[in-house]
Amino acid sequence: MEAEFEELLQERFLLATERICTLDAKNDIAAPFGDYFYKVSEFLATVLRTGADYKIFDEPNETWWLRYSFEELKEANKLLYADVLKDAYNTSYANPEYAVACLGEEYGALMAAIYASLRSVIGDVFSNKMEFVTAKLELFIEIYNMFEEEVPKYQEVKDTFYWFMSDYSDTIFAHNIVKAIVPEESFVRKVLAECEIDSEDMRYIFRFGYYVSDSVIATAKFINSLPEEKIDLIAETYTQGYKRGFEICNRDLSIKKTVQIRYDAGFERIIKRSAKIFADDMGLDATYAVSAKFNDQFVYDHRFDIALYLDKAFYERRMSVVRAVYQDIKDAAAVYAGPAVMEVFGETPFEPANKKECLKLSKKQNELYLKYVSKQREIMNEFVPDDETSFTIIAFPIPEIGDKFEEIFEEVIKINTLDVDVYREVQQAIIDALDKSAYVKVLGTNGNRTDLTVSLVDLKNPDKETKFENCLADVNIPLGEVFTSPKLKGTDGLLHVSEVYLRDLKYIDFQVEFRDGCVVDYNCANFDTEEANKNYIKENVLNNHDTLPMGEFAVGTNTVAYSVAKKYDIVYKMPILIVEKMGPHFALGDTCYSHSEDVPMYNPDGKEVIARENDFSLLRDTEPDKAYFNCHTDVTIPYHEIGEIALYAENGEKTVLIKDGRFVLPGTELLNEALED
Repeated sequence: MEAEFEELLQERFLLATERICTLDAKNDIAAPFGDYFYKVSEFLATVLRTGADYKIFDEPNETWWLRYSFEELKEANKLLYADVLKDAYNTSYANPEYAVACLGEEYGALMAAIYASLRSVIGDVFSNKMEFVTAKLELFIEIYNMFEEEVPKYQEVKDTFYWFMSDYSDTIFAHNIVKAIVPEESFVRKVLAECEIDSEDMRYIFRFGYYVSDSVIATAKFINSLPEEKIDLIAETYTQGYKRGFEICNRDLSIKKTVQIRYDAGFERIIKRSAKIFADDMGLDATYAVSAKFNDQFVYDHRFDIALYLDKAFYERRMSVVRAVYQDIKDAAAVYAGPAVMEVFGETPFEPANKKECLKLSKKQNELYLKYVSKQREIMNEFVPDDETSFTIIAFPIPEIGDKFEEIFEEVIKINTLDVDVYREVQQAIIDALDKSAYVKVLGTNGNRTDLTVSLVDLKNPDKETKFENCLADVNIPLGEVFTSPKLKGTDGLLHVSEVYLRDLKYIDFQVEFRDGCVVDYNCANFDTEEANKNYIKENVLNNHDTLPMGEFAVGTNTVAYSVAKKYDIVYKMPILIVEKMGPHFALGDTCYSHSEDVPMYNPDGKEVIARENDFSLLRDTEPDKAYFNCHTDVTIPYHEIGEIALYAENGEKTVLIKDGRFVLPGTELLNEALED
């Protein structure tokens, strides 16, 4: 039966390939659509020619990249992404703005979304997924055929795309779940096993199929040039943080067999070393997820393309697939330990253009989308319980950060490997003071308008309980914060930051107002109208929720990181992972203990952290659909914008923690040394 399927698939693939490569769209399709089909078919033909030249389907396990020069591979890679890079994107049919201008308001956004979806065929070819390639070629041909006689009705084209996305939930969508959990299904794992990482011969970097930018090449060249002991230090810090995450949560790592390594292209040498440590030290095999950016605006423009096919039937189909997939791989899911993430930073921060031509979710779709995200997380948690897994996350700069990249990289290694013992004691002094407080008052300065009161949970047994977690270098590297889940009632006021980057997006004059711990108003100054600014925050910070609770309040103590950021003028290029340690921060969304509230958590001093839930997560057993928001976005106020952080006891007694950007609480003096530097 399998042989028959493979034979039929091969026949379908060859027929589709021949059809794509012989289309005469300019003559067969009436204007203005002829140019669209010509350009998209040219893209598909380019991908197919690349796959044929490399003989990927004929010799999938051969090291074909060794038959070509570095420059040949680079040129071929660039061709695959040519029309969605930088200025070329302005006249690409993947750009909704251009597509609407050329094809009209009715069809433009739809045809742009279809083309954007078809572009994923690059990864399918390089990972030897002939079934997925064939399906996408056949989708294009079907739509092309609809336009041959006359322009079809919009709904007919939309329905064709709808049924493609629905029907292939069982294969393409399902595979994305499987490859994250099952090592044997991880394409990147196979490639890394085949590749020899070499600073002199970096042709391997083109084997993956992702866009290889000059930055990725420069990153790989630098990483590959580092001495072995430096690679070992980075890999050990990264992997041991993951291991400590299980230890501090008292979770059994020995019963786990798989870790998912998430990293950015160019870091392959460190990743291979880390994978070996995971295997040798923890008995964990790895799956992989690689990030390689080519155009942030492209991604932003297509963030709501799901609006074309999201309805109740699609939702139900997808959720049934999610459950069926996890049921099929339940044994593998049971031994999945969680993700280990290595992020990068240093790029020029992305400031998106808000295009009216982009697809949007209707109010009804938005409600369904939130349910979609929540239900998928709920099903995953059945098979991969959060209270049985852990994670770690660490970040390093890339060459785009500036001329002093190599210096900054060394500084970041130091930041990521600060002395845990020193910070444990300093942070404990802060926690001891906070444990005696009923609420905290945060005031801004130097143009920062923050005036915020954060209410804290009550301690019933101060000798055995604590309100704040003493966060050291484990799941969240680097070290440097104490954090809590605030009490929502009584948490009121304004949070403001003059400039901040959240999820790689820039916000100017960002402000959020809280009442009883929940967002009641928000704004920024990115766009010309208040409506555009509010929509920007609602879509990208509130995740389209009408409101979010304050899920976390923390005080960052990593003044070394802040000092480095100021020294090299990269404060606003630092990732939130480090920025959150550079001042007080406040998370919008779920708490840090989401889905793990019932698992006891203890600080190094033996006290249990009891602030693990809030009024929403308390509903997890009775009304689970209202308990979680499935997002958590940290907003940090840098030290130079802090006028005062004061702690207030129940009787009104005031203790000042930070004054004019400097720590003044006894026991924290050490933290000011880096600030003075």
